[in-house]
Amino acid sequence: MSFFNNLINSLFDKKNRKKNLRFFFEKKSKKSVSEYIYNVNAAKGEISALIHSEELFNFLENSDEKVFIDFFVNLEKDYDLDINSLDETLKKYTQNRDYNSYRDIKKISETKRSEIFRRLNSSRKGTIKLVRLREKLLNIINKYPNFKKIDFDLSNLLKDWFNKGFLILKPIDWETPANILEKIIQYEAVHQIKSWDDLRSRLEPDDRKCFAFFHPAMEDEPLIFIEVALTREIPKKIDEIFNRNRVQIKGDESSVAVFYSISNCQKGLQGISFGNFLIKQVARDLEKSFSKLKTFITLSPVPGFMDWLAVKEPKLHKKYSKKLNIQILEKNKKLLMHIIFDYFFVSNRKDSLPNDPVARFHIGNGAILENVNFLGDISEKGFNQSLCFMVNYLYDLNDVEKNHEKYVVDKKINTSKKLLKEFQKS
Repeated sequence: MSFFNNLINSLFDKKNRKKNLRFFFEKKSKKSVSEYIYNVNAAKGEISALIHSEELFNFLENSDEKVFIDFFVNLEKDYDLDINSLDETLKKYTQNRDYNSYRDIKKISETKRSEIFRRLNSSRKGTIKLVRLREKLLNIINKYPNFKKIDFDLSNLLKDWFNKGFLILKPIDWETPANILEKIIQYEAVHQIKSWDDLRSRLEPDDRKCFAFFHPAMEDEPLIFIEVALTREIPKKIDEIFNRNRVQIKGDESSVAVFYSISNCQKGLQGISFGNFLIKQVARDLEKSFSKLKTFITLSPVPGFMDWLAVKEPKLHKKYSKKLNIQILEKNKKLLMHIIFDYFFVSNRKDSLPNDPVARFHIGNGAILENVNFLGDISEKGFNQSLCFMVNYLYDLNDVEKNHEKYVVDKKINTSKKLLKEFQKS
């Protein structure tokens, strides 16, 4: 038994797998894309499916965009629904709704490529390779509308594999391994991390925290991370967060947790939302760790504002977008506040949802729009995308579910009474 155990273990050891299984396959000349896919689909045993899956991934790893397009074309045309079998099985199920008919219709109603994706997922680092594969698919999907069928199949599988039950929340601090910290620098999407010193200033002080979601199948690859500032008051400007000369406080002295940056790390998981779980779980964990924390709030950009202004008020956009001039903005504060209130409270979308993507995210999670902050971010990026505005979204942990339901029904911005009065007066 010991001999056979060692043999099986060696077969699946990542260093020896190909060498030990070489006797299953003769070395052949280079295959076509369709042959690689066919071999994965036709494999009868787990070991042969594993080897063919790795062969396909190795082939794709060294391929150009033309080969990927050919790969997706094959999946779309040759591994779609079996319409003839589906019609026949559906008739049987309509006549006799027994277990066997139910099993058959469930089996036949799924595309063959879904099973191919499952087999690919079982290979070494298969999950992350499929995430990368979807990233390539999303890069070209607008040119090939039928590829949306492939994305539907793959994204549904990824939603199952990346559901909340599989996610692991980990704190990120200055002691976190360097390879993960490098990825935090790389993936930061809201406020660029310019250096290791910059990163250290966000992680090392006791009043600064960072958390990330990981998946067991993706090892040291963060899925999404959130940066948090612990403060005594609600900040209205991003410089209050990044000021290294501030008076630092102990975490247990803070009453406000400010979520000032949320960054998705994997483009291949686009459309699979982790942010809502992340914010609420981090808030609950912080609440347990720091008893004085009472307020959970964001300091968020308004990334769609300038693009909206260019369409809605092109003359004003042209006037204000030329160059950052604080004095001109201050002179026109009343007008600009009126315009941004329209941006938030009057939807120009066909679905009647808020104009701003960040607003849709936070309000959809059950937060409310608490403050609109004039000159909240006077950086070049803040000017170019938000005309220097920033906003606070408030997460009342007792009301997030109620607020979420209200938003789903009314499709309107949930806001504080104070801000609503300001809007009505503007």
